[in-house]
Amino acid sequence: MPALTQDQSLDVIIVGAGIAGLAAGISLRHAGHKVRIFERSELNNEVGAAIHVPPNANRSLVAWGLDPVGNKFVTSTGIAIGSGVTLQQFDFTQLGDWVSKVYGGPLYFAHRVDLHESLKKLAMDPEGPGKPVELSLGVQVVAYNPEEPSITLSSGLVKKADLVVAADGVHSIAVETILGYANKPEPQALYNGCYRFLIPAADLDADEETAWWNKNGESEGLMRIYTASKFGNRFISYPCRGGEVWNCVGMFHDDELNGATKEDWQTPVDKSHLLKSFADFHPSLQAVLNKASEVKRWPLLYRGPVSTWTKGKMVIIGDAAHPMLPHQGQGGAQGIEDGIALGISLSGATSEDVKERLAIFEKARRHRASAIQVMSNAGVDQAERVAREVAQYVGVPLDSQAKFAEYNWGHDVVDTTIQLLRGSVDAKFELPEGFFKGNPFSPQNAPKYA
Repeated sequence: MPALTQDQSLDVIIVGAGIAGLAAGISLRHAGHKVRIFERSELNNEVGAAIHVPPNANRSLVAWGLDPVGNKFVTSTGIAIGSGVTLQQFDFTQLGDWVSKVYGGPLYFAHRVDLHESLKKLAMDPEGPGKPVELSLGVQVVAYNPEEPSITLSSGLVKKADLVVAADGVHSIAVETILGYANKPEPQALYNGCYRFLIPAADLDADEETAWWNKNGESEGLMRIYTASKFGNRFISYPCRGGEVWNCVGMFHDDELNGATKEDWQTPVDKSHLLKSFADFHPSLQAVLNKASEVKRWPLLYRGPVSTWTKGKMVIIGDAAHPMLPHQGQGGAQGIEDGIALGISLSGATSEDVKERLAIFEKARRHRASAIQVMSNAGVDQAERVAREVAQYVGVPLDSQAKFAEYNWGHDVVDTTIQLLRGSVDAKFELPEGFFKGNPFSPQNAPKYA
C-alpha cells in the first residue's frame, strides 16, 4: 500500500497512555498517521504489578521490534494448581516450547512497568517508522465530542482531530458519551477484592521457611495457583524481571467492598489484612505471604460488554471498552489487540473514511473482546461458571481450560483485520510497508503471507 501524503494522513488524538493507548499509538504511527496522546498522570508512579503477555499479543509486539529478553520477560513453563490448605497439587499444565510452536509465541510474564516502557519507546522513538507519537502528561480530559471530533481539557482548551480514541480506563467518561447513558462498573460477585504485591526472589531464598518456593531455580517460569476451595479465596504467583521478582495476587471476597465504586491500584493496606484473608492456608504459604512488604488492595469492579464502541469519529478501546478481571491474564493483551487492529483498520484511510473504518475495527474486535471479558470472570479451572454467557459471543462451546487457551492464544488479530478490509474496502489490501519488522501472524496464517 502506498504511503499517505501529509495532507491525507489522519490527525489522531488518543486519551490515555496506558497499554492500549500506547499500542494504538504505535499502530497508527506505523499506518502513517499523526498521533497525539494526552495522559492525566505524570507516569511517575511505578505500579507494583506484573502482567501476562500471551502469544496473541506478543507476536505483533516482537514483530514491531520489542525485545522480550532485553526487557526481562519470563517465559512461562507451566501452570500448577493446588490446595492452599494442604499444598497438594491437583492439576498441572506444561507450557514451554510447544506454546510457541502452536501459537507463534510463548506465554510471557512481565513487570507492567517494563512492558509499558518498551511500548512508550516504540511509540516515541525518532528512529521508528512514521512520525513519533507526541505525549502530553498531566492533562485531564473532561468532555468528549464524537461528531467534531474533539476533547475538552480541564483548562477549558478544546483539542480537535480527525479521530478521537478514548483509552482512559474503566472509569472513562467516554463510555457514557458513546452509549448515551451511565454504565458504571460494580463489584464482582465471587471475588470482589484483590491484593497485589511483589516479593524479591532473594528474600525468599534467604529464609529457610520460604526457600522451598524457588527450589534453586526449579520454579523458573512457573505460575502457581493455590485455592482454599474451587470457589474460595485464591493466591496466584508468577515470576517477572528475569525471575528476580515474584508477582503475587490474592483474590478474595469481603462484604465491606460490596459498595465500592472506584478502583485505585495505589491504595496501600496493612499486611495483616492479607494474612487474615488467607488465615486458613498452609503455614508454608503463610510464610511466603509474610514476605510481602508493600501490599496494595483494591475492589475488583466488573462492567459487562457494551453494545457499541464507536460514535461519530470516536472510539473506545482497552479498559474503557472492555474492563476485565485478572483471571484469564488477557486484560493487557486485549488492549494490545485493540491497538493493532485500529492501526490496520485505518491504514490508507483519510478523514472521509474514518466512520467506515471504525465499523470494520469494531467488527474485528468487539465480539472477541466481549467473550474474553466474560471469560475473565472465571479462573482457568472455573470455565463452567461462564460457559453459557460466553456462548453469546462465540460460535463454539468454551467450557474447559484447554478451549479457553485455544480461543485466547490462537486468535490472529492481524489476519482477521486484513481479511475484513479485503472484504469491504479493497480486495488487494496489504499492510503498509514497514508496518511490521517481523512476522506477526499465527503459524496457521503465516504461509498465506510468505
